[in-house]
Amino acid sequence: MANFVLVHGAWIGGWVWRDVAGRLRSAGHEIYTPTLTGLGERVHLGHAGVNIDTHITDVVNVMEYEDLQDVILVGHSYAALVVQGVADRAPERLAGLVYLDSAPFPNGLGMFDLFSPEGRAETERVIEGAGEGWKLPFPGIDELGEMASLAGLDDRALELMAARATPQPAETFRQPVSVTREFDGSYSRTLIACTEDFLSIDVIEKGIASGEPLFQPLAEPDWTFHEIHTGHWPMLSTPAEVTSLLLDIAGEVGGQVSAG
Repeated sequence: MANFVLVHGAWIGGWVWRDVAGRLRSAGHEIYTPTLTGLGERVHLGHAGVNIDTHITDVVNVMEYEDLQDVILVGHSYAALVVQGVADRAPERLAGLVYLDSAPFPNGLGMFDLFSPEGRAETERVIEGAGEGWKLPFPGIDELGEMASLAGLDDRALELMAARATPQPAETFRQPVSVTREFDGSYSRTLIACTEDFLSIDVIEKGIASGEPLFQPLAEPDWTFHEIHTGHWPMLSTPAEVTSLLLDIAGEVGGQVSAG
């Protein structure tokens, strides 16, 4: 049995994992799908001070209060920054770290570093206006589709996202990641790329070879890469395939833990 902690991305909540979580539980695993402060059913807790550190604490506290060991920690999209921080604060609780259509950030970079200067300026105007100075409203499905691929999502999934999306606390996009310790090899590291979005194994390998800074955290030889041929929200578009990969990872990690 594995302990999975599944962390959602921007504007959504723990609800997005329902299909994957149900399948993993049916396979006999313990599943935790925390909703980050200010999002999903915890939208009423949002305020201007919510940042990445808040979200890291959300997840660390789940692991500590549930006394979870040998955790397989999964971060989707924006949650790359969150799980990266969790791994830095509580590496002793992890057996595996999985980035789902996301990747670790170079130290000192954050979400806004992925934006063009014009894109960041426009987003800041939205935050100051419709976002009341501290939150980034959900952009709507059409604009979301310009930011990341919606491939594989049927009408029901799109309606669900639009109905349950909540504003994202703006500081989570402004704050850079801060990693304080070197990776010591004590847990496995896996990236699952969704090829209908911008990531693929080929893109990763070319990015590493080119010296592009965003790809250098993936250059270490311990990384394992997988692909799913769908868009950016595979837990909704291909839950069976996501589950299958996570079960494979659990089997590999379980063997390593047992051998250790």
